Amino acid sequence: MESTVPGVDLLPLHLSLAGRLVVVVGGGPVAARKVDAALAVRADITVVAPYACEEIAAASAAGTLTWIERDYRDGDLHGAWLVVAATGDRVTDAAVEDQATAQRTFCVRADDAGAGTARTPAIARRDDLLISVGSGTATAADPRRAVAVRNAIAQALDAGSLPLRRHRPGPGRVVLVGGGPGDADLLTLRGRRELAAADVVVVDRLAPRAVLDELAPGVLVLDVGKAPGRHPVPQHAINALLVEHARAGRRVVRLKGGDPYVFGRGGEEVAACRRAGVPVEVVPGVTSAFSVPAAAGIPVTHRGLSRRVTVLSGHDAADSADEPVDWRPLAAGGGTLVVLMGAAALPEITSGLLAGGMQPQTPVAVIENGWTAEQRVTSGTISDITCKAKEVGVQSPAVIVIGEVAGLAC
Repeated sequence: MESTVPGVDLLPLHLSLAGRLVVVVGGGPVAARKVDAALAVRADITVVAPYACEEIAAASAAGTLTWIERDYRDGDLHGAWLVVAATGDRVTDAAVEDQATAQRTFCVRADDAGAGTARTPAIARRDDLLISVGSGTATAADPRRAVAVRNAIAQALDAGSLPLRRHRPGPGRVVLVGGGPGDADLLTLRGRRELAAADVVVVDRLAPRAVLDELAPGVLVLDVGKAPGRHPVPQHAINALLVEHARAGRRVVRLKGGDPYVFGRGGEEVAACRRAGVPVEVVPGVTSAFSVPAAAGIPVTHRGLSRRVTVLSGHDAADSADEPVDWRPLAAGGGTLVVLMGAAALPEITSGLLAGGMQPQTPVAVIENGWTAEQRVTSGTISDITCKAKEVGVQSPAVIVIGEVAGLAC
């Protein structure tokens, strides 16, 4: 049967070379790149070259490949599953190709993209996908074009704009994704890629919910968002959901606001998955502790004003009756205090700091709904910010910044 695509004379294949012999003839930087690619797939590598660049010599010293320190000879390709001719000398590379062809072994010619019996495409690895791009004919080889197309595909995959979700069952896992302070543009590329591959998304109230509209059809979205005084799904139940769906072979993304490990209870969720034997990883997010002040023009550190930052949970102040907070070191610290989840506890926070010795004129800024169209900044001092916040009706979510840098709010 003839090809239905005119001019196409190359059959694309992905080769399994783990434990199989690959012979690379040549020891320069080009040969080293081919060696790196073969090492990545766990091939058994022999390099034939009188001299080798540092990378090949180091790999030989480490025992990860065999280096034959001499010029190429007939018989050096015996037993090879794949041969790479990369000496830079066209006569030698042609002789290597001839010998490989005679023994029916595919040969890559590094000196001539149109020669040889095999091609190495431009590749991108994302998750468990291998994407390769190459020319369709031996006579029209254009490696730079293939690299440009590969880069564009990789960028689209990283942005989550290409489908990554599996269509066949596979092992389940959990990924905690930090969504940043709320603006979808502040979600990391890795986070978007994980969302594009998700079967289940367990989402918080303060996560960047706009990205949910980009999910593939059929993705299960579970809303477990907590609000002050309202916890419809307790933490132990959230942990159980993550484990249940992962054990069922689903890829679960736990989409959280800010960073999972900054007052996000991410450590508890990771521990629950590990106890259950469920694979779990964390994709860091842009923490609200630093990004929300930045949205209001406040650098949490600034030469001459603040050289350190302390991040607090407002819940600690609210629960101080059970475990009293020692406000004295915080009041005398001289740096910046950033309080998350502290809107409801603002009176306790300010009174505690004043009682601990903080100067009444210390600047304070309360930033509500940072990085959203509803962002609002209320400024004052430690002595009057509670009254000002009450007057304007400050509500959660809000980040409180206390210290001289708060006076830079715009």
